[in-house]
Amino acid sequence: MEKEMLVHLKFKEGKLETFTNWMQSDEGMGVRKSVAYPEKTVGAMIPDKSGMLFKVNVHNEAGMKEFVTGNNPTAKAIYSECVDSAQLYELSKINL
Repeated sequence: MEKEMLVHLKFKEGKLETFTNWMQSDEGMGVRKSVAYPEKTVGAMIPDKSGMLFKVNVHNEAGMKEFVTGNNPTAKAIYSECVDSAQLYELSKINL
């Protein structure tokens, strides 16, 4: 089942570009595709460039939690190098 989630990442000093380059690499895209639909992902930079927000459409919730916590075996090294903290939120539509 597809679920919309919001990811808030804070980066270690000077690691934004390293992380974004990895996320766009073949390795990073492979991990992303295993948990969500990259083509539906919307990213936004925090104004001071200390972090990013991502709205993602998740198809593997357990895998997404593993990825965001830095416990995914493929992403573990880049997370420990670049990510200071991460938070994951479930989104739900509000009918107006």
